[in-house]
Amino acid sequence: MVQLRILLAAALALAAGPAAAHDGVTHAGPAETAAHAAPEGAPLPFLGDLGGAFTLTDQTGAARGQADPRGRPQLLFFGYANCRSICSVALPLMGEIARRATAEGVDLAPVMITVDPARDTAQTIGPPLALHHPDFTGLTGTEADLTGVYDLFQVSHEVVFEDPDAGPVYAHGSFIYLLDPAGEVLTLIPPILSAEQATRIVLSYTAGG
Repeated sequence: MVQLRILLAAALALAAGPAAAHDGVTHAGPAETAAHAAPEGAPLPFLGDLGGAFTLTDQTGAARGQADPRGRPQLLFFGYANCRSICSVALPLMGEIARRATAEGVDLAPVMITVDPARDTAQTIGPPLALHHPDFTGLTGTEADLTGVYDLFQVSHEVVFEDPDAGPVYAHGSFIYLLDPAGEVLTLIPPILSAEQATRIVLSYTAGG
């Protein structure tokens, strides 16, 4: 399965155990392993055929597809606006990457597609995302429309338990997708990377790289 191969590739490069060895070199930890596995600034390998055409609704109520209307590269994440787990890492990271890319002359669009359309409506999805970046786009839609997009990007999601205060808590995909302006997937960015590392990957794929 493509998704499994992607997970394995990321795990080998970025989530090795306390010590890893290859090519006659022993590394002290995951950061050192990743640095030796790929040259500085090199993108992580992208394995698979992900993405495609879709139409959803943004926080203004306008229809929005896979292409950025302003012709910008995009950072795409699947999550939900009130998520307290991986989203609380990925969404701020996306905002910081976008700010760093802008400083390097690359206008980058952060985008989140919800896995919780019952709570993430066009009226409610925008304000929480704006806390991470003023130009953050939130996309929602019908269950049928969203299911089609999850299939395109091989994203699984399910309710794991009900929080009495926050409502349903979802398990969902954790990778950030880097898309070109037309919406084609360029690579995946694990949210365990620092903003500096992730920005280098982004810039290596864009005009600022």
